[in-house]
Amino acid sequence: MYLELVYNQHESEAKSFFERFHGDQECYYQDDLRVLSSLTKKEHMKGNETMLDFRTSKFVLRISRDSYQLLKRHLQEKQNNQIWNIVQEHLYIDIFDGMPRSKQQIDAMVGSLAGEAKREANKAKVFFGLLKEPEFDVPLDDEDEEGENEEGKPKKKKPKKDNVGSKSKKQDPNAPPQNRIPLPELKDSDKLDRVMNMKEAARRVRLGPECLPSICFYTFLNAYQGLTAVDITDDSSMIVGGFADSTVRVWSVTPKKLRSVKTAADLSLIDKEADDVLERIMDEKTASELKILYGHSGPVYGTSFSPDRNYLLSCSEDGTVRLWSLQTFTCLVGYKGHNYPVWDTQFSPYGYYFVSGGHDRVARLWATDHYQPLRIFAGHLADVTCTRFHPNSNYIATGSADRTIRLWDVLNGNCVRIFTGHKGPIHSLAFSPNGRFLATGATDGRVLLWDIGHGLMVGELKGHTDTIYALRFSRDGEILASGSMDNTVRLWDAVKAFEDLETDDFTTATGHINLPENSQDLLLGTYMTKSTPVVHLHFTRRNLLLAAGAYSSQ
Repeated sequence: MYLELVYNQHESEAKSFFERFHGDQECYYQDDLRVLSSLTKKEHMKGNETMLDFRTSKFVLRISRDSYQLLKRHLQEKQNNQIWNIVQEHLYIDIFDGMPRSKQQIDAMVGSLAGEAKREANKAKVFFGLLKEPEFDVPLDDEDEEGENEEGKPKKKKPKKDNVGSKSKKQDPNAPPQNRIPLPELKDSDKLDRVMNMKEAARRVRLGPECLPSICFYTFLNAYQGLTAVDITDDSSMIVGGFADSTVRVWSVTPKKLRSVKTAADLSLIDKEADDVLERIMDEKTASELKILYGHSGPVYGTSFSPDRNYLLSCSEDGTVRLWSLQTFTCLVGYKGHNYPVWDTQFSPYGYYFVSGGHDRVARLWATDHYQPLRIFAGHLADVTCTRFHPNSNYIATGSADRTIRLWDVLNGNCVRIFTGHKGPIHSLAFSPNGRFLATGATDGRVLLWDIGHGLMVGELKGHTDTIYALRFSRDGEILASGSMDNTVRLWDAVKAFEDLETDDFTTATGHINLPENSQDLLLGTYMTKSTPVVHLHFTRRNLLLAAGAYSSQ
């Protein structure tokens, strides 16, 4: 209404309207109100896309049929037709059958810029199952055999995306067809990597409430507040940092140094028929623990290693996403599509595809060999702050400063889920290894858990006191780790959080379930750093938890 008054140039009425009602709004709308209060003339609205969207879209309100009838009757008795017209013009009322929701249920679900998601938005079918794994034999060493027989089953190259006990030979009934989207073929090196993976998986520690992971913390010292992104390779051999001074720095975290390919002149002298030609092309003289990549012209906000460890992605405030070779440590491509800062980027678990999200409020899907994006995912009302691929690579989750999370279908670019409930911009996303659940973290210090198949919020983990920048499930999905600006890593019991969910057809129809207040029961441990905000978490193939952040002297 305030925007309507401003738009139609009733400025003094708009001011008194704002002053009269702004105190009645919930605390999580304070930032929106601050933006509104600065728009006092029609000209101010011209450049502000968010507010133009806000003015033209309807705010979604979800209420039970009984409550709706009572509201309608009350306004008709008072003959308040004007208010009723305003309600119909500016609100989309999503009516559900059954009991009205409790205050606690409503508080958990509200908070987004445009109100709650319409239930229709979460009705589409989502293939959340995992893809069937290609079969190949694993040569077992003697000491591997016992462990392998106990629990080792074929694993993916990213075993965090699979359950230890699951036989991936059987087709998952909820999985998409294998050829639903074209995925790259496995190279010999990929197969070798998967074999290594299976051997590691056989020695993996089974985590649980009685067996918590050890945590190894990588602290970046003297980063001068400049560390803006971190990623760790799947095999935990390399770590990359993106910095505010526009550099990308890659470290080896094993005794093996980082080597690049020799110069063209030196390569011409090599015997190409030699058995060890792949060793000979590497330059030992320039091998080092750290390589610095120059090319961006603004802070680097996101980094992502390719699954085969040959490439690295980085995205920056300069509006580009860059692809770097980890063979030559040079930039191969600069992808230009976002005209504004790019906040996050991530490779698909199968490589080849990657996603980016930025200040222009859209996420883009790219393939490494295309200059133009393959898909543009538009729908958020504010910056896309984080992006994540589903383990089966058929879906992408995006978190936004409009306080919603959306799930997009890679095949056709459609939005298939909208999740509301956070009270601040979303900064972290993590899919469970079995693909069924999504965990999200935001500036409100809450971790919310979502059932993707039913499109429902199924849990709320409270405890952090600041923005949650990192979330990661253990390789078998028993534990969820969260890292925050409050300088702590917290471990949660994911098995208990997801068991006994009452998600039947009726709860799906109403769009909510009774959320248990069990954060304290699910919290398995809180680990403080001295003074280091946690910006990244990673479980190794054997379930050691690696965490990273930059030391900040308070």
